[in-house]
Amino acid sequence: MNRSKAIAFFAVLAMMGASAAALAHAKSNQRLGLPGVKTSPLPGSQNLEVLLPDDVPGYQSQTLPQSATVTNTLPLDTSYGQRLYAGNDGFQCLANVVLMGSSRASIHKPQICLTAQGWVISDAASREDVVPIARPSPYNLRVMHLVATREARYNGQDITQKGVYVYWFVDQDRLTASHAERFMWMARDVVLRGVLDRWAYVAFFAQCAPGQEDATFEHMKKLIAATVPEFQLVPRG
Repeated sequence: MNRSKAIAFFAVLAMMGASAAALAHAKSNQRLGLPGVKTSPLPGSQNLEVLLPDDVPGYQSQTLPQSATVTNTLPLDTSYGQRLYAGNDGFQCLANVVLMGSSRASIHKPQICLTAQGWVISDAASREDVVPIARPSPYNLRVMHLVATREARYNGQDITQKGVYVYWFVDQDRLTASHAERFMWMARDVVLRGVLDRWAYVAFFAQCAPGQEDATFEHMKKLIAATVPEFQLVPRG
């Protein structure tokens, strides 16, 4: 190795070491940010319950526990809220919130959850979208709008199911539909502010027959607009 290459090699090593030291120092001195969703302490637990609204006009609702597959996979201090909303017209939609604790591993790319359950996401039909929210003041909530397909068997017949999956992320003062943007903000705040942002991953999911995807999304938008001001703290009026 000649002199110039050796200097470059050791310079890279020095930068890597400095970066690792900076990250380690930031992690050892970091504090956990506040959640951007309403929560309540769970008795006898370090975790919280995310408070999704139970009383939404035109809907019956019930709390559903998280599956053991989820709770056994994610970090122990991850908090949850999950509720099934059933409309008077037969429409059903599952609302789910995952709130991270001290580990960023609580939240991963949402597409992983769908594909693990046998759904195939249509890239052509999926896109970033907006849902108009009226309260506490009017704004457009940026969301990811996924359309997926799954083959199933019902009453002895093979059928095609469609699923509409809408998600976004919220911390104590920001909203984003982008997993990459959320991760960038989180890394920056750990290094510059010593704060580990406490992100929540919010998702709404409804199944429908082929050809009903757009109508289902319109129905979901109404439910999201009705529920979000009841449990989400951002924006703060």
